[in-house]
Amino acid sequence: MMKIFKAAVFAASLALSVSPAALAETPADVLVVAQNIDDIVSIDPAEAYEFSSGEYVTQTYDRLVQYDAPDVQKLAPGLASEWTADDASKTITFTLRDGVTFSSGNPLRAEDVVYSFKRVVALNKAPAFILTQLGWTPENIEKMVTADGNKVVVKYEGDFSSAFVLNVLAARPASVVDAEAVKANEQNGDFGNAWLKANSAGTGPFVLRAFRAGELLNLQSNPNYFGGAPAIKGVIIRHVAEAATQQLLLETGDVDMAKNLTPDQVAGITGKENMKVESYPQAAVHFLSFNQRTTALQPEAVWEAARYLVDYKGMTDSFLKGQMEVHQAFWPKGFPGSLDETPYGYDVEKAKKILADAGIKTPIKVTLDVINSTPFTDMAQSLQASFAEAGIDFEIIPGTGSQVITKYRARTHEAMLLYWGPDFMDPDSNAAAFAFNEDNSDDHYQSTTTWRNGWAVPAELNAATKAAKAEADPAKRNAMYVELQKKVQEKSPIVIMFQAATQVAMNNKVAGYVNGATSDFVFYRLVKKN
Repeated sequence: MMKIFKAAVFAASLALSVSPAALAETPADVLVVAQNIDDIVSIDPAEAYEFSSGEYVTQTYDRLVQYDAPDVQKLAPGLASEWTADDASKTITFTLRDGVTFSSGNPLRAEDVVYSFKRVVALNKAPAFILTQLGWTPENIEKMVTADGNKVVVKYEGDFSSAFVLNVLAARPASVVDAEAVKANEQNGDFGNAWLKANSAGTGPFVLRAFRAGELLNLQSNPNYFGGAPAIKGVIIRHVAEAATQQLLLETGDVDMAKNLTPDQVAGITGKENMKVESYPQAAVHFLSFNQRTTALQPEAVWEAARYLVDYKGMTDSFLKGQMEVHQAFWPKGFPGSLDETPYGYDVEKAKKILADAGIKTPIKVTLDVINSTPFTDMAQSLQASFAEAGIDFEIIPGTGSQVITKYRARTHEAMLLYWGPDFMDPDSNAAAFAFNEDNSDDHYQSTTTWRNGWAVPAELNAATKAAKAEADPAKRNAMYVELQKKVQEKSPIVIMFQAATQVAMNNKVAGYVNGATSDFVFYRLVKKN
């Protein structure tokens, strides 16, 4: 394994014109990463819907507006230098940045943006819904998105604001491709889909040199990137499935970074000479929810007491250490509009008093569905022990992920331990899931945690969710989402407990790596090897 890996690094580095003398450890101007990338199905930005493919798209493509390094919390100009929003007419006019070229050398044109959006809608692959929610269809897309010189005019339909639309256009499927290069490689009307599964055609800071599924991604820096050439000549992401092998490669200096180590391996590396571990909050939030079709779980006192029966610190200090941090609101920390206060702690006596004052008779016996793998089973056992202290007795029902989610969708559970991640980085993506449900009827299925838990959300919260989605002013909109989260945090049958985190181990010489809350927000262009 080691010899094969060294040969792959050597060959890839030669492709990047790196001197063989630099191979004492890893090439001085190439970042070598050990990572499990076998989730990749496609690297075409119109189809890429996996974690690893999302990371790849960020390196090779840009969008009109985007969250960018080093500040991934701020929506910034991308291929558009400026834009004007008209909420009344539901139109945004973007002015393209001057002097941008694709990796082919072709200049960026407004027509490339129109073509890029059209191909996403026409191909209708997994992530297409992110754009089609704007009212775009194959029949109307050329009227909804038009080119006018160096401007792109985007029209949308729906009861939402331009602030929402901008976040949609900052999402992965809104990446802009080189229309001329892609059209030249179309096969049987596939909009270049087959070709883009093995080639890049973007404006990004890196260009694809090679992709071999289940083996590696080899990226070469784009010296003409409008945001400035990357500090390194290339990035080699090597598929290494086994965490133990990743650790060994890092310790022996054969890679600069290892991304999929276990907590025990991270603990073993922490403090070692020449190595460091950095932790980054991720977008997934983990929660305990109570099905409101179960009579015993309907009293609001049960919801309130539950918030004091989670041993947040006990879990994050032990088996969840480094994997999760305490977070008690539905929108993840690290993005505009997040509520980061954590007012609840483990307090059995307070929980008992809440239940007693409300006249709740205990014990309450409840089944708790959980995915039968770590760390979920460990979390369930912790909840079982801490809730029992106040007379709420969980019977743990383990199942496969598909079994648990199928039961959840059918609303046949009692209590559920699960997690939720946004489809794109706009607060409405989670507000719609945790704070909105205008029709709780059984025949009105909704892919939200509110409906799945049978919670008929109060009219006040429904109205607040719709108002936030429609608010045009970004600052006001973010403030509205903070207030909405406070209300859900205080009174809801959904107890949000944690936000996932990822730990990345790397050589001390690596600096400038940026890892935001989703794989789309991983950036290598600022990395230096000191």
